[in-house]
Amino acid sequence: MALFANRYRTHDLGLLLLRVGIGVMFTLHGYPKLTGGVEAWTQIGGTMKLVGINFAPAFWGFLAAAAEAVGGQLLAIGLFFRVACVFLLGTMIMATIMHLSSGDNFNAYSHALESAILFLSLAFIGPGRYSVDQLLFPAPRRLY
Repeated sequence: MALFANRYRTHDLGLLLLRVGIGVMFTLHGYPKLTGGVEAWTQIGGTMKLVGINFAPAFWGFLAAAAEAVGGQLLAIGLFFRVACVFLLGTMIMATIMHLSSGDNFNAYSHALESAILFLSLAFIGPGRYSVDQLLFPAPRRLY
């Protein structure tokens, strides 16, 4: 049956849709945090205490907000894709740790955990053919 044939011709289109959808959503989540200023960044960055990092909470909060806002945009267009995935993965790991340490139930931390799994997977998969990375850094052609 053609529906179940493993041809994967639409693989890159699927990656494009996934990148743009998730990238836009993370940009929308991160932009208010990024424009929240030092107070918001300090509150967000305070989460780093849970892993023993007690210095510069505003820096860590800014980094998390930028990872979501700017990283979401980079994800959507497929530019510096794996770097963006790594920063987003770190942010989502810390969000999961924060929810778990607060004693939140699964429904509270599942989004952060699912996003962490998504970004880890995407870092291995890559951005696909329809990305700025593919234009700027094309894969070398195989000679066989």
